Amino acid sequence: MSSDPRKKTVSLISLLGGMLITMTDPSADVLPARKRPVHWPVTETHNRSVIVFLTVCTSGRAPWLPSSDVHAILRTAWEKAANWRVGRYVLLPDHLHLFCAPGCLPPESLARWVSYWKRISTISIRKSIPDFSWQRDHWDTQLRHGESYASKWKYVQSNPVRHKLANDPADWPYQGEIERLEWHD
Repeated sequence: MSSDPRKKTVSLISLLGGMLITMTDPSADVLPARKRPVHWPVTETHNRSVIVFLTVCTSGRAPWLPSSDVHAILRTAWEKAANWRVGRYVLLPDHLHLFCAPGCLPPESLARWVSYWKRISTISIRKSIPDFSWQRDHWDTQLRHGESYASKWKYVQSNPVRHKLANDPADWPYQGEIERLEWHD
């Protein structure tokens, strides 16, 4: 068996004895390593909530986000960019996590929405931090279950404690909720 997991493998089950045989397909090309996150289209399934977990980083992971001014600028940008609604969020020094849901159906492109609020927030933030910029891309995951929403929020909310920025999640001032995003199946 090949040590490179990106090579295609062929598994055969012998009809005699039920033994599993795995072989590397010699004609298969090695897949290229992924350089950017995959952004799957947001889909509505069986009248279930459409909630996306989003992570956005500053360029070079520079610690520019935890300030009252940046916090206010981001909230204003998210409120202006109404094609997606922002629920709970947490700003950390070099990245932010938020939950969002489409503000209209069919949903506008998530990537276009993220680009929009990054652009309008950058213009305002650069008035006090001239070198400010965002990392080029973002990470997003559409949640599939209500339990995922609850567990991801618990993870996000405890990030300031894990990074030793606060003793209790409630003590971290750079978090909030703009709109309540409810999960329903």
